[in-house]
Amino acid sequence: MSVQNINVALIGNPNTGKTSVFNQLTGLNQQVGNYPGITVEKKMGFCKLPNNVKANILDLPGTYSLNASSMDESVVIELLLNKNDKLYPDVAVVVTDVENLKRNLLIYTQIKDLEIPTILVINMSDQMERKGISLDIPYLEEKLKTKIALVSSRKGLGINALKELIVSYKTLPNEPCLNASVIDPEYFEKLKHAFPNQLIYKLWLVITQDVNFSNLDRNEIRNTFTKSNSELKRLQQKETIKRYQFINDVLKEGLKVDASMAKDVRAKLDRVLTHKIWGYAIFFAILFLIFQSIFSWSAIPMDFIDSTFASLSSWAAEELPSGILTDLLSQGIIPGIGGVIIFIPQIAFLFLFISILEESGYMSRVVFLMDKIMRRFGLSGKSVVPLISGTACAIPAIMATRNIENWKERLITILVTPFTTCSARLPVYAIIISLVVPSQRVFGILNLQGLTLMFLYVLGFATAILSAYILNKVLKLQSKTYFVVEMPSYKLPLFKNVGINVVEKTKAFVVGAGKIILAISIILWFLASYGPGKEFNEAETIVKERFANTTLDEAQFENEVASQKLENSYIGLMGRAIEPAIEPLGYDWKIGIALISSFAAREVFVGTLATIYSVGDTENETTIKSKMQAEIHPETGEKVFNFATGISLLLFYAFAMQCASTLAITKKETNSWKWPAMQLVFMSGLAYFSALIAYQLLN
Repeated sequence: MSVQNINVALIGNPNTGKTSVFNQLTGLNQQVGNYPGITVEKKMGFCKLPNNVKANILDLPGTYSLNASSMDESVVIELLLNKNDKLYPDVAVVVTDVENLKRNLLIYTQIKDLEIPTILVINMSDQMERKGISLDIPYLEEKLKTKIALVSSRKGLGINALKELIVSYKTLPNEPCLNASVIDPEYFEKLKHAFPNQLIYKLWLVITQDVNFSNLDRNEIRNTFTKSNSELKRLQQKETIKRYQFINDVLKEGLKVDASMAKDVRAKLDRVLTHKIWGYAIFFAILFLIFQSIFSWSAIPMDFIDSTFASLSSWAAEELPSGILTDLLSQGIIPGIGGVIIFIPQIAFLFLFISILEESGYMSRVVFLMDKIMRRFGLSGKSVVPLISGTACAIPAIMATRNIENWKERLITILVTPFTTCSARLPVYAIIISLVVPSQRVFGILNLQGLTLMFLYVLGFATAILSAYILNKVLKLQSKTYFVVEMPSYKLPLFKNVGINVVEKTKAFVVGAGKIILAISIILWFLASYGPGKEFNEAETIVKERFANTTLDEAQFENEVASQKLENSYIGLMGRAIEPAIEPLGYDWKIGIALISSFAAREVFVGTLATIYSVGDTENETTIKSKMQAEIHPETGEKVFNFATGISLLLFYAFAMQCASTLAITKKETNSWKWPAMQLVFMSGLAYFSALIAYQLLN
């Protein structure tokens, strides 16, 4: 029996549990990418359905209606308009929240006008009894002209019934709930006469939205059926009113709420969590907990991973046949990859906490709370979302600015978002903090290393806000936009969602960073293992002459030869060339090489040092941290990674723009190299001078 493939589009307002339904249907069988030509994220999952049917499930960006005000919403509209698109849905699944049916059903009625087979999912059914809500499902199905799946994505209830409905999508009624032509019958009749083979509502969307419709020339339609923008807006408003009148009439009979049975504590919690004093205190207390835990909980698995890779490198050097490939493996590839894998526990904990805050509904309260501060610095309240999500990665954070309608506010947010501390900085922070900040308790409970990490996160956020304030003055931002944030209900995090999010985000970080680090580790190994001229090729002779009057044992002699070769290798010569520029910051030529290589991606820093320190290493099972801790400056005899150098490095990485991908995204989003160039110059300059001042003061 042949397998049938169908496309399923998951559509709905933000905070309806759409992604939870997606996770229930697909599990970990997901792919994340971008739509062709744009940077809006696309999530595709795969699901086996009854009757040997396989579904390609597309989780579309959350949208409130088909009246687009952002790029995310335009993506949804364009997909639903173009049947030639390979992702065009055979069936649309509109996910709604049982507590907000009235608002959620607006987009449902619009999609029905496109005559796409549509299933209505009413999510969070497990909350109905507690909220005193009852639904007349047969009545709603009749009036809304569809089939309804009552589900609880949290408990996995109703998912099998939803799968059955998806399989039988061909039996769903296609007729609209509401005839859109009622808003201006004469105008719509002319449209129908001019384009008899097109759906009237598709034509209306092409006229009113800045979207592409492959079958028609948008300008031709708009010129033929010209109306002023104000008249089009008036008709859109009339359409929205008509739809809500229809929805109200349906829900008057189909949905009953007994307020006396509701046991809602949301209002009480909101009064505390968004309080002008206690709200901030609770938020910063949660941040304390997060950063304390990142260091405390991850210490054991990190030490285990570090020692495991050190042992693996040592085993490869001793057990495999000697030669170039063994050296590459033991001194280049294994230490380089180990420099990424070691940070999986900390990155996983970071994503774990962020996911829990989002799943519980608390993150929306943080956005609301911080909006009051953001406005004083000339940023839109919507800018808080990219700045907070920037703690994971600046790339999707910059993409998230597409929800900011005002161009100047969006531009400022794009330019300052890379200051927020992303997960790529975490490996650098973690290793440097563990080297130069003592692991001791403050007031008996607070870990000093955790406090330092939190300070760096706060520093990044504060710098972003201050930079936004300066840019706001420089760019003469005049216009204002109004901030609207939806407060979802509080709920216990769905741990399946949290788990999937942690696995996917951590995997994306490790795979993305791993590719870069593996390539750079191989290049660095080659540059550190070979060199030109007599100083490199005759290293043994030079060492013998240098220590002619000193007795060295075999291990000491080998270490001196390795040091001589490294210093005169290709990478050593490059490092020596840049050393005068970085010496005032407290860095030697080895740190300089790591600094330059990490301009491709910050997380490369640790892997680079691991590779450099491993070339010619004669000690067995030495961990990355131990190698860095034992590194001695040959001229001063002092530790390279002392307190002054450590703080200098932390400040450099807090401010420097060291991510080629972020610069590429900035160029893509601003459509100009001017702004990413400004980012690179300003952030790198700030990083250099901050590190310089810190080292000179502390040394």
